[in-house]
Amino acid sequence: MPSDEPNIRMGDVSHSTFAIGSHARAESHHHAGAPRDPASEELLNAVRELRADLARVRGTEQTAALDAELAETEDEITRTGQAAPSRRERLRALLTDSETLVSLLASAGAVAAMVGM
Repeated sequence: MPSDEPNIRMGDVSHSTFAIGSHARAESHHHAGAPRDPASEELLNAVRELRADLARVRGTEQTAALDAELAETEDEITRTGQAAPSRRERLRALLTDSETLVSLLASAGAVAAMVGM
């Protein structure tokens, strides 16, 4: 039996502002990330590519640790505009521990080159 209630469907509402109801009020405060230099932008793109590639391989403790560090690196670059030297050191160590993975994935080689392996 059909309902007299209105149907509302919402898809992805991330980065959106909306209000529902007769007295509703919507405010939006979107903040852009920090500006990035070309080297940080290149590292961010390589980190994202490697994370996407990691999702396609069988997971291990090493790949999980690497993905977690890559996620933190992505967040740091997005928030601050760069990856701190200590972050780059941790990435370098994890990539060194994952040399087999680095040799299999071109994206891992790109990140390794950018963090100075």
